[in-house]
Amino acid sequence: MALACAALLLLPGIAQASVPPTPPGWSLAWSDDFTGAANSAPNGNNWIVDTGHSYPGGPANWGTGEIQRYTNDRANLRLDGSGNLRITPLRSANGEWTSARIETKRANFKAPANGVLRIESRIQMPNVTGTAAEGYWPAFWALGSPYRGNYWNWPAIGEFDVMENVNGINRVWGVLHCGINPGGPCNETNGIGGFRACPGSSCQSAFHTYRFEWDRKVSPNQLRWYVDGQLFHSVSQNQVGGSAWTSMTSHAGYFILLNVAVGGAFPNGVAGHATPTAATASGRPMVVDYVAVWTRT
Repeated sequence: MALACAALLLLPGIAQASVPPTPPGWSLAWSDDFTGAANSAPNGNNWIVDTGHSYPGGPANWGTGEIQRYTNDRANLRLDGSGNLRITPLRSANGEWTSARIETKRANFKAPANGVLRIESRIQMPNVTGTAAEGYWPAFWALGSPYRGNYWNWPAIGEFDVMENVNGINRVWGVLHCGINPGGPCNETNGIGGFRACPGSSCQSAFHTYRFEWDRKVSPNQLRWYVDGQLFHSVSQNQVGGSAWTSMTSHAGYFILLNVAVGGAFPNGVAGHATPTAATASGRPMVVDYVAVWTRT
């Protein structure tokens, strides 16, 4: 019975209460399973809550053209009491969109020398599709630590988009940003990306596990993206060249972010018009089961 229950917890559509067991050969470096009272804030020892339309002194609209205002209101950001974090975009009566964005206090997540870094989360994207989803932009990602306090050194410091989605499409994007903007070895502002449909149930209708690995034990080094354990995108050190690779890997490490943006360059580009629209639905949350970081040497 115990084994059967454990198997159920790993199924894509089933909620689970905690971080899964550490895989053989790995060491748990950090995690949060979002355990806490219903309507409470995420653990302040683990997370910083971003607010407003930009970092102080940073690019407007978070550098992407997204239109929402991030808040720390429980309506936008809360634990649900069942071991999940909920980030909920809302449109007010006056038409303003609000949502939430959090980032780890730790900013030193890095693959050890001759080892591997694994960043993982189990997420159900906002359960909305079609015209009602236009403008929704949930993401699970990581930024290079030198970005903190500078805000103008992107993309040289590196960005790993573990999971991105726009407009309620049944697809997960994995993207690397690096080098210079525009252009450069990572083809900015687009980045080097790959995508696929979520296995089995759609990305919007069920939980799926999104994983990123930075592998320094192979030569050339490699970055890999997975959904439910299935590899769908990879980038090698040789693809971006020595200078860009060094810029994004030689610093202290990365911090991890979770957010749901509304509107901006990515959803607008995919839709072919400005988003959100009058038909975009308010109040569809991204639900996050856990975030965990493992390393292997």
